[in-house]
Amino acid sequence: MLKRHSQFFQGLMVVNDLFFISLAWWLTYLARFHTGLFPSPEPYVFQHYLVAWLMILVIWPTVSVLLDLYRPRRLSTHWHEAADVLKGSCLALLIFLGVIFLLREIILSRIVVVLFFALAFGLLNISRLTVREGLRFLRRRGYNLRHVAVIGMPRQAQRLVQKLEWYRHLGLHVAAVSWIGDIAASERDGCNEMALRSQEDILSLVKAGDIDQVFITLPLNEASRLKSIRDWLGDEPVTTYFVLDLGDLSLLGGNVEAFDGLQIISLQDSPLYGWHALLKRALDLAVGGTALIVVSPLMGLTALGIKFTSPGPIFYRQERMGLDGKRFQMLKFRTMIKEAENLTGPTWAMENDPRVTALGCWLRRFSLDELPQLLNVLRGEMSLVGPRPERPPLIDEFRKSIPKYMLRHKVKAGMTGWAQVNGWRGNTSLEARIQHDLYYIENWSLWRDIKILARTVFDGFIDNKPSDA
Repeated sequence: MLKRHSQFFQGLMVVNDLFFISLAWWLTYLARFHTGLFPSPEPYVFQHYLVAWLMILVIWPTVSVLLDLYRPRRLSTHWHEAADVLKGSCLALLIFLGVIFLLREIILSRIVVVLFFALAFGLLNISRLTVREGLRFLRRRGYNLRHVAVIGMPRQAQRLVQKLEWYRHLGLHVAAVSWIGDIAASERDGCNEMALRSQEDILSLVKAGDIDQVFITLPLNEASRLKSIRDWLGDEPVTTYFVLDLGDLSLLGGNVEAFDGLQIISLQDSPLYGWHALLKRALDLAVGGTALIVVSPLMGLTALGIKFTSPGPIFYRQERMGLDGKRFQMLKFRTMIKEAENLTGPTWAMENDPRVTALGCWLRRFSLDELPQLLNVLRGEMSLVGPRPERPPLIDEFRKSIPKYMLRHKVKAGMTGWAQVNGWRGNTSLEARIQHDLYYIENWSLWRDIKILARTVFDGFIDNKPSDA
């Protein structure tokens, strides 16, 4: 049954691709020769484009099959699939151009070929996204499920079961759980006893075809048990995953890379690289640049207010620590009396701080003193969203008493962040702020940044707590 479902889905995806690459080809053909969008249309032979279309119908799906692009992707992301589609499209285009070059009799417009490639890539991604989201919708409602068995130590097994139950769109139903090792009574709390099975029961379910996938999860110090588990599973052709729990060793952004047959586990890294870094930077430039234009009149009025209400500079430059521990000069509107830190040294602002001017108090309440940091964002020293930057003298103290404090510098510092929109800003619990910052880094997504920005606009700026010093 599972095989028939898989074949049906793959056939559906092939038909989907054939339709949209055909649509892309003929749309670009019509746009080039029959719409007047391009001046001076060159002579063309319709039969050449018909033959080229038939070649495309063979090459694109064949390349997709060879690259296994029609495989189920329950545990993958749309971005990974888009990257695979781009690789397949580039390879298919190279093969297509090679065949055209060898035939020589086929003459095609370069504009048509280029536009076709771009449009086909876009349509294939949109269509696949639509299909995947449709499947996720059905899975949330109990359709298109795969039955899985979870095998492992009690704590790791329960955690994995909980994750699979949370992400219902994956369509992975936990049908059986087998615990390994001695099981304390406390470890049984919160576990669905009905799902517990012996190893013999698991093997029987696999042989009967009632289990589609097996997840094995073990802590690092028990990883040697993996071989014995594989041995009693035997050579049953069931999809098997190994989930290694690194415990406290996996501090941030853990990942597994393949290198010449070796599996290299990254214990600590930033999630913002490649496309992720590019997308985040694009968001900073687009939203940050627009925001700077919108608030520039307000910033001008604020600057005049500071100039005429208290002696001293308009802006306050302060050294802060950002990405990878690099230092930069963060900009703020000055809210304290001139040379305020000569009186107290580096410290956070206190509630009813006597150093704060009357206008500065109002600016701090609505976080308007932070607006000049938009310039830091456009210069690439900060991001719109990220952990709030701290001063090096304070950091030297914090890292001595707060474990994992420096990990927050694996991403750019932000004007706002997950901690701030949850109420942890200014002179509040450092431990809570660090927990929120690390959670943000480990679970980063562009959509999460957008949601944080929206929450900041609607309720994050207005806060009676003191802002950073």
